[in-house]
Amino acid sequence: MEEAVRWNIKVSKETDLSLRTFLGAQGMKKGDLSKFIEEAVRQFVFHRTVQDIKTRNADANPAELEKIIDNAVREVRAERRAKSKMARKA
Repeated sequence: MEEAVRWNIKVSKETDLSLRTFLGAQGMKKGDLSKFIEEAVRQFVFHRTVQDIKTRNADANPAELEKIIDNAVREVRAERRAKSKMARKA
């Protein structure tokens, strides 16, 4: 795991109780609060990023977007194959 950074956050008592009740019902322990918050933040950032991209590309030509995506996927796969071959040779 990466180096952890300490956050000091403030939430309402209602939110605290709701979250701790939820975590307890899931069998999670006190230390799992940080993991839950980190996962929730990652999901929020991901979904917000997706929404921003969808908004930015709302007027874009679907065929052109498909072509861009296909090219990007091809490039990434080619890079991974090349890295995999190099790793096997080493």
